Amino acid sequence: MTRRPRQSLILIVAGLVLAGAGVWILTGDAVMERLGGSRPPDLARGETIYAEACASCHGTDLEGQPDWRRRLPNGRLPAPPHDETGHTWHHADALLFAITKHGTAAVVGGGYESDMPGFGDTYSDDEIRDVLAWIKAQWPEREQRHQAEITRQSR
Repeated sequence: MTRRPRQSLILIVAGLVLAGAGVWILTGDAVMERLGGSRPPDLARGETIYAEACASCHGTDLEGQPDWRRRLPNGRLPAPPHDETGHTWHHADALLFAITKHGTAAVVGGGYESDMPGFGDTYSDDEIRDVLAWIKAQWPEREQRHQAEITRQSR
């Protein structure tokens, strides 16, 4: 049986669409596995929440506060950058989530003081995951790969 060129083209296009959907599903599963949660992250919502809750300290461009490694007169550290110049991408997802949900002082313990509050009473776990996914999506590929490996090794 010979197929006409149009039918062959339709089968090729349908195959490509299905293959693309399979890649998206696998990628979505990988993102959900890394961040936890029951759905793929909503990056637009993460960006909005970052702008309203995080940017005032960590910067609109994730640049952090000046001299973020030097303690302030009150002994606390300024807000670090969340871009590739900072150290956020050096930490596993579980730690980033815990700090965002509970606050740095609660996670570090031992009387450590920080201006970073916990947002667990303000935002749902999924909203926190959305913010973290948005931040991570801003990193260059090298930092994303490094952070994904740290997360994988922490399990």
